[in-house]
Amino acid sequence: MKYLYLIFSSLKRKKLRTGLTILSIMVAFILFGYLTAIRQAFDAGIEVAGADRLIVRHKVSLVQLLPQSYEDKIERIDGVDNATHSTWFGGIYQESKNFFAQMPIVPEELFDMYPEFVISDEHKAAWLETRSGVLVGRGLMDRFDWKVGDRIPINATIWGKKDGGRTWEFDLVAVYDGAEKGTDTSQFFIRYDFFDETRANGQGLVGWYTVRIADPERAAEVAAAIDAEFANSAQETKAEPEGAFIQGFANQIGNIGFIIMSIMSAVFFTILLVAGNTMAYTVRERTNELAVLKAIGFTDRGVLGLVLGESLAITFVGGVLGLGHAWLLVSMGDPTDGSFPVFYLPTFDLFLGLILIVAMAFIAGIVPALQAQKLQIADALRR
Repeated sequence: MKYLYLIFSSLKRKKLRTGLTILSIMVAFILFGYLTAIRQAFDAGIEVAGADRLIVRHKVSLVQLLPQSYEDKIERIDGVDNATHSTWFGGIYQESKNFFAQMPIVPEELFDMYPEFVISDEHKAAWLETRSGVLVGRGLMDRFDWKVGDRIPINATIWGKKDGGRTWEFDLVAVYDGAEKGTDTSQFFIRYDFFDETRANGQGLVGWYTVRIADPERAAEVAAAIDAEFANSAQETKAEPEGAFIQGFANQIGNIGFIIMSIMSAVFFTILLVAGNTMAYTVRERTNELAVLKAIGFTDRGVLGLVLGESLAITFVGGVLGLGHAWLLVSMGDPTDGSFPVFYLPTFDLFLGLILIVAMAFIAGIVPALQAQKLQIADALRR
């Protein structure tokens, strides 16, 4: 207890300097929390991507379509358990800033392929009975304050209708939730049969296939077999793990992970200099006092622990306040009003933040602490 009293007494000596240092550290950890949540948003789906799922798309580009007839051929390949297809709809709701994924799919196959999507039996039955019905994620429904029974107009940018119109109207009949926190609940699923019979062109074509394999260890082998099946055909394919496919979307705007890590590294390096400078000043100002402590019986290790304790106290208070504020602000929701499919601060990163607090305290305080440990009593008292 005597050490705690000495530590907090020392911190109260220069209240303004201590307060500003704590505030700087707090801001750094608020940024850490927000940037971590943003990184998680860009990586949405990668962590929960099925290890037993492959994505099969056109070899040239995702924009190029594949025949619907490929599904039966894919399912006959050794190692394939099931396959289903999806297509990018690419419509606009009300205005262009309201972006979200819209995809025609086969309803009966969706939940078998994606067990992380949770839906009630009532909603599932309603969707299977309503050809113009759509299934939306809970996050998307909350974003636009939709409710079951609403009629949702979507202005098509790719797929016109047979009657020449560009506005598609869908009935919101079902909502799904995520079985895991990282599950994307911002999607809008359209029934493929309704889409295919209503679009003006492209009947019988799909965007890509999701393939479930029996043994994840054989993923590379099965992917190669799928591509070999359609080699030298008019529509050759490229099969890859689902996680790699999703990562490819995120990488289209750059290496988000590297960018965020660079920003966080710059912020923490700057704050580390601030904290280290504070501790260096503290030790220099108290040279005589530290000498007196040694003279009355404090050991070199005791003085070392005292200075490191002060560094830990400052960093801990600022870091915990920063992490707490970050968690609170992130819990209030996506600051972009729903543009991110998921937005939360993972528990792992909270623990990582605590580790960073200890590491920062040690790095900022070790050099001043070693200087204090090496003080010679007689020399220090002369200063």
